[in-house]
This record gives sequence, C-alpha cells and structure tokens, in this order.
Amino acid sequence: MAAIGRRPEMPISFSMIVLSSQLVVAVADGVPKFDIARSCKLDVAATAGLSVDQSTKSCVNDEQKAKRQLASQWSKFTAPSRASCISQESIGGTPSYVSLQTCLQLGQWAR
Repeated sequence: MAAIGRRPEMPISFSMIVLSSQLVVAVADGVPKFDIARSCKLDVAATAGLSVDQSTKSCVNDEQKAKRQLASQWSKFTAPSRASCISQESIGGTPSYVSLQTCLQLGQWAR
C-alpha cells in the first residue's frame, strides 16, 4: 500500500522507450504511419449511429485525405510542433491524421 501523499512510481517500460524512439524518427522523416483501419474500427466501435460499414468507410476516407494534406504541408510545421502533436496522438492508442492535422494547425494559429 502506498503512503498517503506519495505518488505511485511508474517505471518506464521497454515499449515506451521503443515508441518514443520511433516518434523521433517519424518527426525527422515526415508524416508518421498510423494504422488507419484499426483506428477507425476502434473509433466506430466506441460510437453509435451510422452502420459500422458506413462509419468505417467515412472514417478511412477522412483519414486518407488528412494524411495527403499533411504530406504536402509537413515541412511548414515546426519540428517541436510536429514532435508534440505526434506524441499527443500516441497517448490514446488510436492515432488519427485528422486529429494530428488539427493539432498542428492550432499550433500555427497560436503563434
């Protein structure tokens, strides 16, 4: 049992180290590679409304469009903004090009 007022320690796992090193490479090389199909399936499973096929197809289309736009604009974003936004995308387990694009654009507007 942890002492009162003391934060539990979280050791850094090997997978966190590997993920972090991949994020650095992704920032240097260009737009990161996300598993769009997996992310869309997980997102659709978490929501209700349209049929699963329609929602998944729409999600994949949106993600592919955002990825293409990011590829053409990637060099316009600062390296610190790219690194920060990519690391934010890795937190939830379902990274999204649409969300990454939004993060980067908000960073530009905030300057």
